[in-house]
Amino acid sequence: MFQPRSIQSSLSFKDKLFSIDYVLVVSILILGIVSMFAMYSTDGGEFKYHTESHILRFFVFFFMFFILSFIQIRFWHTTSYLIYIAFLILLIGVKYFGLTSSGSQRWLNFYFMNLQPSELMKIGVILFLAKYYHRIPIESVNRLKFLFTPIFVLIFPVLLVVMQPDLGTAILIASGGLVVAWLAGVRVKFFVYSMLIFTALLPIAISLLKPYQKARILTFLNPEKDPLGAGYQIIQSKIAIGSGGLFGKGFLNGSQSYLDYLPEKHTDFIFTLFSEEFGFFGSIFILLLYGLIISRIVKIGNMTRSNFGKLYCYSFATAFFIYVVVNMGMVLGLLPIVGSPLPIMSYGGSSMMAIMLGLGIAMSCKVYKDMPVN
Repeated sequence: MFQPRSIQSSLSFKDKLFSIDYVLVVSILILGIVSMFAMYSTDGGEFKYHTESHILRFFVFFFMFFILSFIQIRFWHTTSYLIYIAFLILLIGVKYFGLTSSGSQRWLNFYFMNLQPSELMKIGVILFLAKYYHRIPIESVNRLKFLFTPIFVLIFPVLLVVMQPDLGTAILIASGGLVVAWLAGVRVKFFVYSMLIFTALLPIAISLLKPYQKARILTFLNPEKDPLGAGYQIIQSKIAIGSGGLFGKGFLNGSQSYLDYLPEKHTDFIFTLFSEEFGFFGSIFILLLYGLIISRIVKIGNMTRSNFGKLYCYSFATAFFIYVVVNMGMVLGLLPIVGSPLPIMSYGGSSMMAIMLGLGIAMSCKVYKDMPVN
């Protein structure tokens, strides 16, 4: 008689190694290598701080991703609530002990790196809600008593991140949680009611925004109104992307980047630099890589037998897609600038750690696809 628990528990290291999704691994590795060249370009074609740090972080966290892949999916299910609470404690710690930079208090100093807990919370919320909805029957998901916990789990970290202030990351955390609820079967009417309440409170929310956040919204609506001030960044971004043409200006030949017309080119605007140097076809290559990564995560969700694994993979894949869309929409002027890094490509240790953590858990769902989760 087939017993998934015994078979999955007795897998040898060789069996686990062959269970890895190597298409996903290679896709991540290629994207990481591309990001290294892009970071090298942001440093003017020299191995300076950003390049060296980015390369080191990628390989450290890529190794972490590989190690996490061999941890049983049952472990992630068992510890989901604890992981969320740990990340929440870190977020609370930011409020009282966090480092302040450029008017925002978002980081904790751990000596070996400055950690941004809000990036980790993107994964923490998905894990928590995937476990929460794992054992709730589909017909009971919309009962009132099962709606309060997800609302609290979402609102608490979102408010903490908004107070940092970091509205962009708060929106991304909320979107990840809402995706899980949607996939778990929460009815459309609850999302509609929430949207109506949000719309009614929007004037109050806008009044609480910081001046620079209001400026970003106004800049999105009309960037040419202040071309040398609030609109400068997005105008230069669109000029750089457009100047790349079909094939780009060539590696290390991006004029907007090298003449320092493009601010924040190593973080949120890394795609702009890449598009200028490699053009439309280079940008399509990056999009295909992201598309391949997302499709492999969805495929893993199709393969894994546990409802927890399916919910996690589908939700993380959708959230990953949102991260990419928000960043690219932002640099193309299709969305307001919200400070959202491009997964793996952008400079930032916390973002890289969070994405690799998420990918490692997804790969664990593949290696232990037949393991039951109770």
